[in-house]
Amino acid sequence: MIEGTSSLILKPIGVIHTPYHRREDIPRQGRLSLEICEIEVFQEYSPGLKDIEQCSHLFVLFWLHLGDRGKLTAVPPHDGREHGVFATRSPSRPNPIALDIVELLQVNENRLKVRGMDALDGSTLLDIKPYSAEMDSIPEAEIAWQKKRCEGDNDG
Repeated sequence: MIEGTSSLILKPIGVIHTPYHRREDIPRQGRLSLEICEIEVFQEYSPGLKDIEQCSHLFVLFWLHLGDRGKLTAVPPHDGREHGVFATRSPSRPNPIALDIVELLQVNENRLKVRGMDALDGSTLLDIKPYSAEMDSIPEAEIAWQKKRCEGDNDG
């Protein structure tokens, strides 16, 4: 480990506004949600939005403030088996950082209208990056335990 990195300080760059006020309101997969949400980038970071309107989709990283940071295992829905959190998409993990791929619909100064979020209203925005289908998509990627579960479901 690099000296001096036993802990890190992240600076919030904005806040996410969604219609989801309780955990149970959040869709399991944000990409399937049709809800329009708003990402508010704090004014001091708004120069970083230059040319963002040229992006059709974005990676949005945000803090899962309700996640249990002490959990190292999780039982994913529809699986019933315990896995390490790093092999799952569980919101409960040592560093509860979430990653959504959203469709950028509109840019109005420091506010972005997007579709595809699964964040709680008021979630802390950590970063935004452009999504590129050419660079970021890996069609042959798989999660073996999910594949086994699906194959088992087909067996009857």
